[in-house]
Amino acid sequence: MAPTDETAQVAQQASPFGTTPPSGPPAGDTAVPSGRMPRWLPRAMVLALALVAVFQLGSWAFHQLTSLLINILIAFFLALAIEPAVSWMASRGMRRGLATFLVFFGAMIAIAGFITLLGSMLAGQIIKMIEGFPDYLDSVISWINTHFHTDLRRVDIQDSLVHSDWLRKYVQNSATGVLDVSAQVLGGLFKLLTVALFSFYFAADGPRLRRALCSVLPPARQAEVLRAWEIAVDKTGGYLYSRGLMALISGIAHYILLESLGVPYAPVLGVWVGLVSQFIPTIGTYLAGALPMLIAFTIDPWYALWVLIFVVIYQQFENYVLQPKLTARTVDIHPAVAFGSVIAGTALLGAVGALIAIPAVATLQAFLGAYVKRYAVTDDPRVHGHRTRGQGRLFARVRRLFSR
Repeated sequence: MAPTDETAQVAQQASPFGTTPPSGPPAGDTAVPSGRMPRWLPRAMVLALALVAVFQLGSWAFHQLTSLLINILIAFFLALAIEPAVSWMASRGMRRGLATFLVFFGAMIAIAGFITLLGSMLAGQIIKMIEGFPDYLDSVISWINTHFHTDLRRVDIQDSLVHSDWLRKYVQNSATGVLDVSAQVLGGLFKLLTVALFSFYFAADGPRLRRALCSVLPPARQAEVLRAWEIAVDKTGGYLYSRGLMALISGIAHYILLESLGVPYAPVLGVWVGLVSQFIPTIGTYLAGALPMLIAFTIDPWYALWVLIFVVIYQQFENYVLQPKLTARTVDIHPAVAFGSVIAGTALLGAVGALIAIPAVATLQAFLGAYVKRYAVTDDPRVHGHRTRGQGRLFARVRRLFSR
């Protein structure tokens, strides 16, 4: 009898020793046996760890360089602010480096002269106030004794202040904090020098910087970058113009008040109030008003109260009337957008963000405006703020309902 097909297959698969070899994957099959790690998993783990390490390193470097990046940002906007003056001088044959130096030198002379004049005035007023402090104290003690029927004496008050624990602790803390104050002053001077150097290089090498930036972009992108740069120069200049105009108005208004009260150094104090209140965000108004109040107090305490009232009223007028109109015309952004950009800039970068927020948002808005497609607005009363007939009937019914 012939063997069947199944018997033949078994005979062919039989080993020389009479046993059947264990079944396994065919040749060329890459399936991973159970219980072993896939080959790609170690490489994926190493790549993930490398990405995490790079992210941590980049985050650490960014936090370490935050101060430098903020200084560079301030220097860039300062360079944009002086760009029109430098370009005007360069167009008349002057080298850009020399033109930038002259602009910086003129600004430094004006700032140094103002600080010197203000410092001498402030020192004289402080000396005058210290010399007249016993008389002020006697008048206050006399008023208290008259109205409250007390028996206070200036000698007793001075002795209690000299021998008080509060004064001793204050002197100790002041002595230990001298080094901290010195370190902060040196750090501020170094930051100021860094900003000045970067802004000088940005302004003097502006064309070279633009050429270097455009050399890595295609021609279409080069035109967009140059247009954005020009818009940034215009908006930054407009913002500084509006701030300068508000400083002039504020200085004149406070000068008139101080001159009418007979406060000395009224012109210098007017310039002080105008500049500090406009170019120091958030707290500039209070810093600007503190000095005139202090000097007015040396003349008459009631004068200091009048100065405080005027500062508060003028600040409200400036915030709600003057600033929105000037900012909207020179920077061409909505007052609400300007106010919101200042709040956002303050939250992100503090005082620096508040100072550069408006020109940055104005530049971005003007640049993106060219890419927004606009359509003709329909002639609907609701678009122009008018009520429709149905709405008029509805309001009439409500009025009749409440009039019953």
